Amino acid sequence: MDSIDEKFIRKIIHVDMDAFYASVEQRDNPELRGRPVAVGGSKDRGVVAAASYEARAFGVRSAMASKIAIKKCPNLVFVKPNFEKYKEVSDQIHEVFYSFTDLVEPLSLDEAFLDVTENKRGYATASKIAKVIRQEIFETTGLTASAGISINKFLAKVASDINKPNGQKTILPENVIPFLEALPVRKFFGVGQVTANTMHELGIFTGADLKKWALQDLIRNFGKSGKLYFDIVRGVQHAQVQPHRLRKSIGAERTFDADLTDDNQLLEGLNDVFKIWLARFERQNIPGKTIALKLKDSTFTIQTRSFSFENAVLDADVLWSKACDLLQQSPVDKNIRLIGLTLSNLQRELPEFPKEGIQLTLDF
Repeated sequence: MDSIDEKFIRKIIHVDMDAFYASVEQRDNPELRGRPVAVGGSKDRGVVAAASYEARAFGVRSAMASKIAIKKCPNLVFVKPNFEKYKEVSDQIHEVFYSFTDLVEPLSLDEAFLDVTENKRGYATASKIAKVIRQEIFETTGLTASAGISINKFLAKVASDINKPNGQKTILPENVIPFLEALPVRKFFGVGQVTANTMHELGIFTGADLKKWALQDLIRNFGKSGKLYFDIVRGVQHAQVQPHRLRKSIGAERTFDADLTDDNQLLEGLNDVFKIWLARFERQNIPGKTIALKLKDSTFTIQTRSFSFENAVLDADVLWSKACDLLQQSPVDKNIRLIGLTLSNLQRELPEFPKEGIQLTLDF
């Protein structure tokens, strides 16, 4: 197939804020501007939640241990995260999104898919919409965003990373197949490092290589994912923007500056995490049935303890009491560096969505 069937074409934008947490901190503290900043933990403990572009130049990345980050960038400035502030800024960003379309699928506080096949403001092209969205986000928040625009979610997400930071990339319908044929397989949806290594062993390095394989051969080598790879390299993706995607759980965790070594310290630590956790699920106002406690000790061993209520609860006193019960359920015999709490089995009905695709003009 050298062209895309119109029934698989939608106008999708992927908006991704640039180094969001770090950019918010640099915006609010002029002394941090132009300096390598890591949000999360400290230079001795924890992990990096986000890194500024100045820090990324040294190889600092999110989810990197703080000790490794400081070795890569000795001048790295650590800032404790302020998720309440990030949520407020995220709400402002999403107000901009919803001024164009109700078909918004948030992926995180700083990232979302938008289906602008039809838009509220009557713009002719998705590329123009993305440009206006980025400008309005900057005017509202003082922060920059990057965007990818194409015919489906996968391509839009790949495109949004091409001209980062503060840029955008459109992959037009007529350019989709050439783009996919040149794309390294490691960047394809669902292809992790292990799968990429397997593909490389089979001589599959690019989309063009992948496209040569028959469907049955891909399924034989990669299971049901083979059908996904077969479709996606041909520009076919059935996943629609889901504006009401439901949360499966609400959680919070904290890595402490020093290990917690006795019952009083553990209780105080649990209370600190509980306050953050309570604010999050009260804001969501979604009761849940299963509470889980996570403990990580000084050897990085993780223990989990959970309890399921007969009925969903959202009562703070009940949840605090059960969190304490889980903590005291059995002795904690090692120093604790992290405590986490999660509420799952959230009780909210899933709305129904139309299953048929949308057809649109090819004007991007």
